[in-house]
Amino acid sequence: MVIMVMRMMSSNSMTRMLESASRYVKDGMIIGLGSGRTVAALLDVLARVGSEIGIDLASIRFIPTSLQIKMKAEEMRMIIGDESLIPMIDLVFDGADQIDANLVMIKGGGGALLREKVLIHAARKVIILADEGKYVDRLTLPIPVEAVPYARVYVSTVLKGMGAEPRIRVNDRGYPVMTENGNIIIDSAFSSIDDAHSLERRLKCIPGVAEVGLFSKVADLYYKAMSNGDFEIIHGKG
Repeated sequence: MVIMVMRMMSSNSMTRMLESASRYVKDGMIIGLGSGRTVAALLDVLARVGSEIGIDLASIRFIPTSLQIKMKAEEMRMIIGDESLIPMIDLVFDGADQIDANLVMIKGGGGALLREKVLIHAARKVIILADEGKYVDRLTLPIPVEAVPYARVYVSTVLKGMGAEPRIRVNDRGYPVMTENGNIIIDSAFSSIDDAHSLERRLKCIPGVAEVGLFSKVADLYYKAMSNGDFEIIHGKG
C-alpha cells in the first residue's frame, strides 16, 4: 500500500481532492458513477474544470447507479449510457460509508449497493473518494443487506442466527425503504467483523439476499480529504 500526501494551500481539501481525481477522466471513456453527495460534487467539478484540463465531456458516456446521480448528470447535459455498456466501463468513481485498515468498505447508506458493486467489479479502474472520517481501523457500522421483500422474515431470521441484529430500513414515515431494484434493505449490526471477506461470502449465500454492503474487492485508488486542508492518495492494487 502506497500513500501520497498532497499539501494544498486551500482549506477546502474536498474540492481540491475532486479536482485531482477528475484528471483521470479522458475523452471517449465510459465512466460509472456511484451515489451520494461526494459523487454529486464530483460532477460539479467535472463540469467546471473539464474544459480547463482538456476533457470533451460530450465524448464521455456516464453510467449512474441511482436516480439521484442520473438526474444530476442530466441537468448538466452529460450523456447517459445504458446498461449494455457496463462490461466496457473504463473508470468508476464512488464514495464509501466506512473504509478499514485493509481497505474493505461498508457501502449502501444511500441504498445503491447492488448497482455500485456491479460497476466496481466490472470497471478497469476504481477510484474511491471519501473524507478522513470514513477511514477507520475496524468496521463498526451495520452492514446493509439488500433482500427481496418476500424473503424478509427468513433473511432476518438467518441474520439473527449469525449473531447480527437486523433491522429493516424505514423512511421518516415508517415505511420500508425500497431500492431502485424493488428490494428492501436490512441493516445488520454485528458485534465485530473479524473476517470481512468470509462474512461477505456467507451473507451473499443466504437465499433471498440480492447483495450485501461489504465491499472486499480492493480499488485502485483511495482519496482521503483531511480537515487540515491536505488530501491523501492511497494506492490499493499493486
